Amino acid sequence: MKFEYIHGVTTLKQFNKKISLKFQTTALLIIATIPIISQAEKAGNPPTDKAPSVPGELLVQFLPGATTTDKGRALGRIHAEVVDKVVPKSKREDGGGDLVLIRHQPDFTPAAARHEIESDPAIEFAEPNYIYSHQAISNDTYYTNGSLWGMYSTSTNKVSYGSQASTAWANEKYNCGTVYVGIIDEGYMYTHVDLQANAAKNPGEVGIVSGIDISKDGKDNDGNGYIDDVYGWDFDGNNKTVFDGINDDHGTHVAGTIGGVGGNGKGVAGVCWSVKLLNAKFLGNNGGTLANAIKAVDYFTNLKLRTGINLVATNNSWGGGGYSQGLFDAIERANTANILFVAAAGNSSINIDAIPFYPAGYTNSNILAVASITSTGTLSSFSNYGATSADLGAPGSAIYSTVPVRSGINIVSGYGNYSGTSMATPHVTGACALYAASHPGATAGTIKAAILNSVISTSSLSGKTASNGRLDISKF
Repeated sequence: MKFEYIHGVTTLKQFNKKISLKFQTTALLIIATIPIISQAEKAGNPPTDKAPSVPGELLVQFLPGATTTDKGRALGRIHAEVVDKVVPKSKREDGGGDLVLIRHQPDFTPAAARHEIESDPAIEFAEPNYIYSHQAISNDTYYTNGSLWGMYSTSTNKVSYGSQASTAWANEKYNCGTVYVGIIDEGYMYTHVDLQANAAKNPGEVGIVSGIDISKDGKDNDGNGYIDDVYGWDFDGNNKTVFDGINDDHGTHVAGTIGGVGGNGKGVAGVCWSVKLLNAKFLGNNGGTLANAIKAVDYFTNLKLRTGINLVATNNSWGGGGYSQGLFDAIERANTANILFVAAAGNSSINIDAIPFYPAGYTNSNILAVASITSTGTLSSFSNYGATSADLGAPGSAIYSTVPVRSGINIVSGYGNYSGTSMATPHVTGACALYAASHPGATAGTIKAAILNSVISTSSLSGKTASNGRLDISKF
């Protein structure tokens, strides 16, 4: 990996600023003589970072001891206002301060605003509100007609480079009904004929209480801050409707590869035929923001901690932007909750050891970064790679899965052929769920080790991924 950060250990910057909050007069002299370098700058995205972000917005992390006066002073330096509390201190279990989204006045350039507010002793770090995009290029029917090569195996279908899922199915390993997976993406069509049976519901927002269906009562019954979030939450639209129509095709495609219903004589089959799918939508028509990505990651962490559901992994077929300490911290909170973060390696045909791609490139131990291979076993022409930053390869070229399609004025269930590391990633997420189903109580670390220790050595991935191999589900 590219850099190291030990979560929970105070950095020089944090140490200096904590001292300065208590001893402003003397400690500031020390700070003036020691250059303060943020974690973001250490990771390679200085204040002049050109990655796309929302104009005029910054994510700002206050130190835990920052007072109202401290916060007002810091914001005043760039004439800023708080527009969203992304992670309030009151809801954090890691002892951190408020993480907020601010909007500053246009008389500051983005670089100048970030530099100015980060120099305040109440601030741990500030970073652009990066914009992310998904990583796709645009007796189950598609299985039996030869189209679903990503699920095929050498022994069952005489196809060498699929995920070997069909061998696992032949050994009666396809039931993941005890396992939840979070889809952090666009929304997904939970009414699709090949997904409806696996569309999970938030257990804290369903049921009949005093004769009232609480899923429709307009109340936050589970106390997580979101009203009637039955199938998840739309952070892009800030509402409970996680499926908004034809444009939610990418999230729906991802869902079908993870958990399309198998054995129903129609459409496709996912890696897990009966997994429970939940959704945190943060990608809209114009991509998604860093602030909403952090909220989406924390949504699933908090849901698992509040309800006790067996949520083992989130699928993250998206990327972009520079290094974000805020997102790193959110992924680490998921790690503490034993949730794997399966991430697309990206579609820029680059070595991400040399040119980092996030979130796949973060160093959190719960990340599985996935490159894409073709049906002939070669690295897909679009796929990023990295001997340390990409963990393994999986089928990602010409992958059939579920999508919404238009029929007249209606949106109906359909299927589509997409390519991208976005398509490779859900094969691995499904594999995580399958392993967890057959190994109850397995930790995130155990599941990740099982995935990586079972790969098939593949020449095209030698020196291009940390494992030098591709996904093999049959060994579970």
